[in-house]
Amino acid sequence: MSAKDRVVDWGYGAAWSAVKLLPERAAYKVFDLIADRLWARRTGQVRQLEKNLLRVLGKDTPQAELRAASKLAMRSALRVYCEQFRAPVWSRERVMEGADFPPEDLALLKEALASGRGTILALGHTGNYDHAGMWLINFTGEGFTTVAEHLKPESVAEKFLDYRRGLGMEVLPHDGGPSVFGTLARRLRAGKTVALVADRDLSASGAQVTMFGEATRIAAGPAALAVQTGAVLLPVQLFYPSYGKMGIRVLPEIPVPAEGKRPEKVAVMSQQLADAYAAGIAAHPTDWHMLQKFFLADLDPAKAPKVRAQPVVEKPVEPEQPAQAEHSDQADQPDQSGRPDQSDQPGQSDQPDQPDQSEPARPGEAS
Repeated sequence: MSAKDRVVDWGYGAAWSAVKLLPERAAYKVFDLIADRLWARRTGQVRQLEKNLLRVLGKDTPQAELRAASKLAMRSALRVYCEQFRAPVWSRERVMEGADFPPEDLALLKEALASGRGTILALGHTGNYDHAGMWLINFTGEGFTTVAEHLKPESVAEKFLDYRRGLGMEVLPHDGGPSVFGTLARRLRAGKTVALVADRDLSASGAQVTMFGEATRIAAGPAALAVQTGAVLLPVQLFYPSYGKMGIRVLPEIPVPAEGKRPEKVAVMSQQLADAYAAGIAAHPTDWHMLQKFFLADLDPAKAPKVRAQPVVEKPVEPEQPAQAEHSDQADQPDQSGRPDQSDQPGQSDQPDQPDQSEPARPGEAS
């Protein structure tokens, strides 16, 4: 392990040990101060955050308003870390009462869980999806399956894996090859729940969609799994209405189209998922933690991945039998499973044109 990695490992270990000892209000204040310091340095990540927010707020947004929004967004992003470090000592009451879940949204979730079809919860880089996961585990009384990057340094990656597994999550490695998609499919066919953070995948396997009038790519995994297994696909929006409280919104199911070949179905459903992400981001832009390049127009053409041709979904296509009736696990394809991507978090070195090579966030590290 390099000296830098040892420092990072020590820093994360110290944070997990110390932050949970602070009173909650004091802990939030400390991480707000860290966020403000990072924001004031105008790192490449902060500048990219503002470029992304400008698409949401409107390109005529005054500079002062944009800067105020990016400052709040940095605080929101660092709040996630504060809560991750404190989560091991949260009581069930803190987890459940700290979530604002409207009854009508809860009814949608209950219906999906009771359907027996399996449930796919598709989240974005908003709010604290670990808190949402803790809420779900306490609500259902059982864990769920998710996918994570292989992060570096290894010791910090193990800390995050142990942390999430300790919460009750089954965490699969994103670099696990074809077996990952197949495992997710089997969990869904067994009626289980899969949660995927899928609002960014700039690799060639990403599904090209339009958000805020511009092209980008999101993970095709949620839609591909729904087509493959017949599971219920529910978009989920997260945001912070106040300190110590997180809003959870569950949107209606994105159905599998009755007609079209599988790639065309995945393309249609991915765009609908992107629309759901965009609606949540537009409602709460300062809780969108996107500190890396997100829109294709921002990519360096020389570094952008080559993309296979997108299906043309407007033309008539021949109907296809339901995917779950035709495909076995052996047909499940890898590299389409959305995963918790922490590469956009504050304090990292900027590598925005090289997606899926992320490391865990390092608050305070120079860019």
